[in-house]
Amino acid sequence: VMASARILIVDDEAQVRESLARILDYEGHETMEAEDGLSALEILAREDLDLVFLDIKMKGLDGLEVLKEQAKRGLEIPVIVISGHGDVSTAVEATKLGAFDFLEKPLDVDRILLTLRNALEQGTLRRRLEESLHGRFEIIGESPAIREILTLVERVGPSEARVLITGENGSGKELVARAIHLSSRRSAGNFVEVNCAAIPNELIESELFGHEKGSFTGAHQRRIGKFEQATGGTLFLDEIGDMSLDAQAKVLRVLQEGRLERVGGTETLEVNVRVIAATNKNLLEEAREKLFREDLYYRLNVVPLVLPPLRERREDIPLLVEHFLSRFCSEMGCAVREVTAKAMERLKMHPWPGNVRELQNLVERLLILLPDDPIDAGDIPLLAGDKDPSDFMQAESFQDFKEQSESAFLAGRIRDCGGNVSKAARSLGIQRSHLYRKIEKYKLHKDIR
Repeated sequence: VMASARILIVDDEAQVRESLARILDYEGHETMEAEDGLSALEILAREDLDLVFLDIKMKGLDGLEVLKEQAKRGLEIPVIVISGHGDVSTAVEATKLGAFDFLEKPLDVDRILLTLRNALEQGTLRRRLEESLHGRFEIIGESPAIREILTLVERVGPSEARVLITGENGSGKELVARAIHLSSRRSAGNFVEVNCAAIPNELIESELFGHEKGSFTGAHQRRIGKFEQATGGTLFLDEIGDMSLDAQAKVLRVLQEGRLERVGGTETLEVNVRVIAATNKNLLEEAREKLFREDLYYRLNVVPLVLPPLRERREDIPLLVEHFLSRFCSEMGCAVREVTAKAMERLKMHPWPGNVRELQNLVERLLILLPDDPIDAGDIPLLAGDKDPSDFMQAESFQDFKEQSESAFLAGRIRDCGGNVSKAARSLGIQRSHLYRKIEKYKLHKDIR
């Protein structure tokens, strides 16, 4: 059921205005009418509206001029253009000027209501996106999981507590670390990031603590380390699970004492740093296997913050898509492209093993490769982890077909349950042991946690 909207109908034919108003009033919307472009612009300046039905051909100021003026004023209200027969090329021009869609006269009731529903949904999406972007952090989403993360960020930010962010690759750990820094008392200081996985083990200590000139081959001059650079601010140790045990011991010492020495140096330097760490590994598990220092884990994990993978917050996908579309379109200097409801459904069904980063890359790729608007379901390539139904049709035998389709179905269900086998078995109404046998049979281990 659509929420009630405030709608302006602009047409120089009284009969068209009245019949459209009757349809919209019957659906519970509040309508206003204007018989020409000038009075439409006056109402637009004065009233808080949700949508406009706008006739193209009018005496005086026509629909295209109203659209241009509206764009100048920066008004982002969805506009549905009404065109007479034969005005289709003008209507196409109107959509380039930012109109949501166009309807041809004589107006069809079902088509009016469907276009209206889509335009209002998109308007709501844009508005919600604006609100979340105008928030302090670029963490996009309204799912309970993301709201919980934002609440935690606001609560933990102003403290000096160390935070350990755990989450899969591409789930936005760095974004959350920045948000914590921005909401802290150190926000005026530096936010210094170190990707522990990207630095060779022999260089990690020099990277973190700096080195003195001549302390090792290739050390031609003194280097200031990341701990020093972050003094008075925040040091973000990303993928800390990939740090060597030697470096871990030295990091632990700096956290305990608040002091360090550069590699090859004798001078002791005081450092005042808040450390936020992130990992895609289970550090307790790593500690049991002697790959990570347990004492360092407890030093870092004062406040644990677990980021959900995208498949566990699918309801955020439309907002994220809208965000990436507007960002990339403004970078590329093109009008914001539309994504059809079917395409959005397809995006929501995908398991997104690469999380938000994978979605971002896909949106950018679609914008570059697809010249036509809107982006439809057929434009979205078969994504990693999706199973093409035609694959099953190529099966050698009926047995192969059954096994392939069962494997794809079970993999999808396990992913939907966040990789939790017990939950998946319950939702399927089968024994957990039976599901484990299927996982073994179809080699589905990558889908379970």
